[in-house]
Amino acid sequence: MARTATSPEAPSRRRAILLAAAVLAAVSLAACGRSDTAGPSADAGSPAYGDTLVEASIGDISGLIPNITSDSSSHEIGSLIYSNLVRTNKDLEVEGELAERWDVSRDELTITFHLRRGVKWHDGEEVTSEDVDFTYRYMIDPKTPTAYAESFRQVRRAEVVDRYTYRVTYDKPYSPGLLSWGIWILPRHILEPAWKAGVDLRTTQQNRRPVGSGAYRFVEWKTGEKVVLESNHDYFEGRPYINRVVYRIIPDPSTIFLELKAKNIDMAGLTPIQFRRQTEYPAFQKAFHRYQYLANAYAYLGFNLLDPRFQDRRVRQAIAHAIDKQEIIDGVLLGLGRPAVGPYKPGTWWYKADVKTFPFDPERAKALLAEVGWKPGSDGILEKDGKPFSFTIRTNQGNLVRQQTAEIIQRRLKAIGIDVKIHVVEWAAFLNTFIRKKDFEAIILGWGLGLDPDQFDIWHSSKTGSEELNHISYKNPKVDELLEAGRRTFDRMKRKAIYGALQEILAEDQPLVFLYVPDALPVVSSRVQGIEPAAAGISYNFIKWYIPASLQRYQR
Repeated sequence: MARTATSPEAPSRRRAILLAAAVLAAVSLAACGRSDTAGPSADAGSPAYGDTLVEASIGDISGLIPNITSDSSSHEIGSLIYSNLVRTNKDLEVEGELAERWDVSRDELTITFHLRRGVKWHDGEEVTSEDVDFTYRYMIDPKTPTAYAESFRQVRRAEVVDRYTYRVTYDKPYSPGLLSWGIWILPRHILEPAWKAGVDLRTTQQNRRPVGSGAYRFVEWKTGEKVVLESNHDYFEGRPYINRVVYRIIPDPSTIFLELKAKNIDMAGLTPIQFRRQTEYPAFQKAFHRYQYLANAYAYLGFNLLDPRFQDRRVRQAIAHAIDKQEIIDGVLLGLGRPAVGPYKPGTWWYKADVKTFPFDPERAKALLAEVGWKPGSDGILEKDGKPFSFTIRTNQGNLVRQQTAEIIQRRLKAIGIDVKIHVVEWAAFLNTFIRKKDFEAIILGWGLGLDPDQFDIWHSSKTGSEELNHISYKNPKVDELLEAGRRTFDRMKRKAIYGALQEILAEDQPLVFLYVPDALPVVSSRVQGIEPAAAGISYNFIKWYIPASLQRYQR
C-alpha cells in the first residue's frame, strides 16, 4: 500500500514509512544505491559520538503526531522521535522494533506481539502494551483525522494480554496485517486523558512538543524555519552517534544548493540538473557523496474526477496521448528516471510492465476528444457546449522538477487545443487548502510507495474523504473488488494475478496520467561515515552514521 502520501520532494527517507503497508513475507527490491566515493573514507576516523547533521527540506512538517499527517517530512521526523512495533531492515525484511518477537497463529488470523522490556518514553515512563492498545483505539476512532485507519479496522479483537504482550485477531486473512503495526506507537499516559475528553489531539502539546520513544528527542520546531532533535542517550538500541539533527526548511532548491556548497547543509536531495551539471567538479565530490537509485515513488498528473470534464476516460486517455513522457524524462529529469505505466515501482514482484500504454500521439488525442464532443473554436481552443476546454494544474512550491513538468504538459496540451494554466502553491497551503478540500482541477504530485501491493487507501471508492488519500475521487467497482481480494490471501501467485489485473484496469482507465519513476538523488557530507547503500536506500541505519572526531564541526 502506498503509505507515504504526497510529498514536496523526494530525498532519501530515514526508514521505510510502513503505515499499514506491506506483507508478512519479506520482499526484495532492486534499489541498491550507487555512490561516488571521493572525500574522506571510513578510515578517516573511528566511530565517535557528537556533532550535528543539518538536513534541508523544501517543505515544513504539518505536525508531530505522524499518525494523523500525510506528508513525508512529518513522517521522516516522526520516525526518529517515535518507535514502531515492527519495521523493515536494509533488505526490506520484516524485523521487530518495540516488538522483540511475534507469533502468528496457524490459521493466520491472530498475531501475538511480545514487547521488549525496559523501553522508556523520553519522559522516563516505560513503554508497554497499553501504549500499543491506546494507539490502536485512537486509530480506529471515527473522529481521528487519519488516512491510515483502514488496516486497523480489519482487527476483530485486540487485547492487552499482559504488560508486555499484545494480541490482535482478524475476521479474515489479512495479508498486510503484520506490517500495519509499523505504525508509530503513541504515549497513552500523555494522550489518553485528552482523547477521552474529546480533545482533537492536533491541538495538544504532543503535536508541537512530542514525547516519543525513538532514537531522537524533540528539542524545537520553528514553523517555516527548522526542526531540531537531539539523540536519545537511553535509546534501547543504543545511543545514536550523531548527537543532533537539524532540519532546515528551505523552500527553494537553488538556495539549498548554495547552502550545500557553503557547507551549511550536510544532507539534501539534489535536482537532476544539480546532479548532472553542478556537482561533477572535484571540490564538490570531495566535500559530498552522491547516491543514485530508483526511488520507491512515482510522479503523476491527477484529475479531479468530480469535474464532469474528466469523467469520460477518453478525455483522460487523450491527455495521456498528448504528453511525451520521454520528453519529460530527458528534458527535466535529464535521463534520471524511467516512464511510469502504473502505481508500482519496476522490480517489485507485483509490478506488471505489459499493460496498455498511451504513447505520444497528438492526432489520436484529438480524435478521442472529438469523440467526446470537443471541437476546435475560432481561436484553436477546444469547445463544448459553448465553453472552452481550459483548466489549471496545481503543484507545490519548491519542486522545480514538477513545475517544469507542468510547463511541458501545458505546451503539449495547448498543441491539441487545451488551455492550461499553472498555479504553484506553498506546500502546507497546497495540502490543507486545495488537496484536502478537493479545490483543484488537476494536480502534479508524487506518491511514495509502501512495501506491499495493497493500495486500498489510494484507490478504493470508500477512501475519498478530506483526510483520506483518494484525493482524485476515483470510483470503480471492479477495482474495489480486486483491492478487497488482494488483501485476503497470503498466496503470492494469487496476489500477483490480482494486482496485475488491478494495473490493467488503472492503465485503461487512466484516472491519472502515470508520468515517471524518478531516481532518488541524495547527497551527504563526506564527513559522515557509516552509510551503507542497500535495498532500503541509505537512511535505514541512521543511528549508526557517525562523524569522526577529527571531522566534527559543531559543539554540543
